[in-house]
Amino acid sequence: MLKVVSLRCEYARNPIGIGVRDPRISWKLQSDARNVSQAAYELEVACDANFNDVVWRTGEVRSTQSVHVELSGLQPEARKRYYYRVRAWDQADQSSGWSETAFWEMGVLEPSAWKAKWIAAPKDANADADAERVPMLRRTFEVKGAVRQARLYATAHGLYELELNGRRVGDSYFTPGWTSYKHRLQVQTYDVTDRLRSGDNAIGAYLGTGWYSGHLTWNNKPDFYGDRQALFAQLHVTYEDGSEEIVTTDERWTSAGSQILMSEIYHGETYDARLEQAGWSEAGFDDRGWQPVDVIDGAVDILVAQENEPVRRTEEIKPIALIRTPLGETVIDFGQNMVGWVRFTVEGEAGRQVELHHAEVLDRDGNFYTDNIRSAKQTIRYTLGGGRPETYEPRFTFQGFRYVRAVGFAEPIDLSQFTGIVLHSDMEATGSFECSDPLVNQLQRNIEWGLRGNFLDVPTDCPQRDERLGWTGDAQMFIRTAAYLRGVAPFFTKWLRDLAADQNAEGGVPFVIPHVLSEGEHSSAAWGDAAVICPWTIYLAYGDKRILEQQYDSMKAWVSYIRAQGDNEYLWNTGFHFGDWLGLDSKPDTYIGATDRDYIATAFYAYSVSLVQKTAAVLGKEEDAAAFAELHARIKGAFTAEFVTPSGRLSVPTQTAQVLGLTFGLLEGAAKERAVAKLMDLLQETKHHLTTGFVGTPYLNHALSANGHNDAAYKLLLQQDYPSWLYPVTKGATTIWEHWDGIKEDGSFWSRDMNSFNHYAYGAIGDWMYRSVAGIDTDESLPGYKHILIYPRPGEGLNWADARLETMYGEVRSYWRREENGEMEQQVTVPPNTTATIVLPGATPDTVREGGDRLAQVAGITAMEVDERGVVIQAGSGNYRFTW
Repeated sequence: MLKVVSLRCEYARNPIGIGVRDPRISWKLQSDARNVSQAAYELEVACDANFNDVVWRTGEVRSTQSVHVELSGLQPEARKRYYYRVRAWDQADQSSGWSETAFWEMGVLEPSAWKAKWIAAPKDANADADAERVPMLRRTFEVKGAVRQARLYATAHGLYELELNGRRVGDSYFTPGWTSYKHRLQVQTYDVTDRLRSGDNAIGAYLGTGWYSGHLTWNNKPDFYGDRQALFAQLHVTYEDGSEEIVTTDERWTSAGSQILMSEIYHGETYDARLEQAGWSEAGFDDRGWQPVDVIDGAVDILVAQENEPVRRTEEIKPIALIRTPLGETVIDFGQNMVGWVRFTVEGEAGRQVELHHAEVLDRDGNFYTDNIRSAKQTIRYTLGGGRPETYEPRFTFQGFRYVRAVGFAEPIDLSQFTGIVLHSDMEATGSFECSDPLVNQLQRNIEWGLRGNFLDVPTDCPQRDERLGWTGDAQMFIRTAAYLRGVAPFFTKWLRDLAADQNAEGGVPFVIPHVLSEGEHSSAAWGDAAVICPWTIYLAYGDKRILEQQYDSMKAWVSYIRAQGDNEYLWNTGFHFGDWLGLDSKPDTYIGATDRDYIATAFYAYSVSLVQKTAAVLGKEEDAAAFAELHARIKGAFTAEFVTPSGRLSVPTQTAQVLGLTFGLLEGAAKERAVAKLMDLLQETKHHLTTGFVGTPYLNHALSANGHNDAAYKLLLQQDYPSWLYPVTKGATTIWEHWDGIKEDGSFWSRDMNSFNHYAYGAIGDWMYRSVAGIDTDESLPGYKHILIYPRPGEGLNWADARLETMYGEVRSYWRREENGEMEQQVTVPPNTTATIVLPGATPDTVREGGDRLAQVAGITAMEVDERGVVIQAGSGNYRFTW
């Protein structure tokens, strides 16, 4: 039976407060039959859940499209809810019937609709000793009757947490998120209908410094965007009689200092429970000692609706051990390097102070180690109110840690009183990977935890030290892996809009987004290329053409910037570049690998131009596509003249140089053959270990598998000694390290100041594990897994692998097992409304069976051929089990 399920609007289930003026609808088909595709659909939009007031309908549309369907001609009204439903017909004209009803709700769309004012604690309230104290703001208001609907729209300069009638509003954290605050500031929407009561009500807010005015970067710069926290909120109350009342932030609010004496993202939080004011966000509270707020200037034309998934609590972790270190310190081990904070319960006399210090690792003697977090204090200080058990957790700070040093707690410490709270952007989990090697499975878990720790509203480089910035290079290196693990399209859509906003007038891209470094710190090759690689990757993984439309000017501006930099317009041989950052072939006392930086820069120049050319073609910009094709050809010619000898040898003899030349399609004929041979020679010289850094590592195994050396790629994956992906696993890593030998064999550390143990860049190997080991990929001509490529490449060292990916169409699965006698089993799941090319590696048609039947007899298989890879099958949707 055919069903329409999993309705989404702009990737989300039943979103409220969206700012997309022309929202798109997606759905999935469900069927037990094979080779099911959509032949037609109908979509209806109404203002009521019963569809008595239909405002837009398609009628029956003959189309296979079920992802990102635009509602052409519909002009949604601000702050209005719309209900929608879909039905579909398959190729046999079987109808699904109407789906369950879903909805979306628009947010505030025009600056003129904002009636609120920006308010802040009075200037003198934070003077001297109270300079770091978190302010509380509040006001009361009257609800004059039965409420049909209430929506609260809020944002802040800094971070905010709202309370309404004594209860926290929403489940999001670190709101309004981190954007390019001078250009864009997100607004969150909350349904507070059930929170209001007839008569007096009260609303309150805490305001933290956050990224807006808190300390940022290794220079601990405060006030990057401004020096005052401020709140902007607007509550719309719709009564049952249809009338509406608006409650806003204005001069009627009052302010006082809170019990939070300091709260900084890097440094932690200081809390004095003796200063709590019970009932402060309730209507009956006596606020006669509070001061009037200041109404301050603030922009409203930069306000945008929430674009990505907010940060939420996603998991709780209990400690696994209590450690007494050789230095006599009490340390709690949570067993997992995580990001978030610790909730704890403590009891004692008023005024007693307890502290938590956070660290990722212990040193080789087993002592608590914090040198690698540099100036970030990561310290929680709590002063007891006394007389009762007190449970506490922070508000406006997060820590990266596995170990917590507990100071001042009564002995013996009860581990049940401590819980690790995991926080990150709440992206939907989409992928899983398992195989026969337990160490590789742990590596996969480490990659996943690296994403969870570093995708906290922006894709940070590390979550623990005085950095935590949106490094562009790290993001582009990892984005394809991230797209297997989680639904990252909204996350990167938001971040890429900030990238475009922070691009300079010449098209240069800052090293970090949002841009909080000096003006001259921008436009390194492989870092700035995030402007092109990231939107193209989202298009490939989700079939999202709109992100290419929205980012196209930014993409073009980046390659135009490069074109203006070099000694000639086809080479990039000027400016600062990070090069093959942390390459193991670097010279002493430098972080930059041996591969010539102008080689890397020109290679990425060519690669970005090729992607912009493809983007122009997708968008139907034929003149642009032709111009970029010619530019690419000229860059490739200049690259060959500069870096390839007449006999076909690359002039740069490093692993990374060979890898980039091969992966970016810059080498042909003899030059390509020699690069493959040279890469193998270099691997032999290192006894089959990598020397690549940030630039070469993401592409290394792909280059090997694509050029006839899949066995070498497996050997690299499965190496256990330094340097390798599994070496950190053998040392107990639970996340990806910044350095291959962050902890050396003797237990000493690679470095004191550049040694993060949660730094996801090298986790980009996950892309190869999904695409080559398991063999799940998408066809570039039908992206978003509309046509799926299933080509697993078994290799020595693994007996089986199993990967699943929840795509926009449904679950894709690729599983293979190789028995000792050479028999192979391959299971494949192809979701409805998609097709797949399935490669059965090494198979021959006469030996393959599917469910016991010969391939010619199998329903769902539409074509078959044999090539050098094995048997190649064209198939429709369904579950298949092949043996040979």
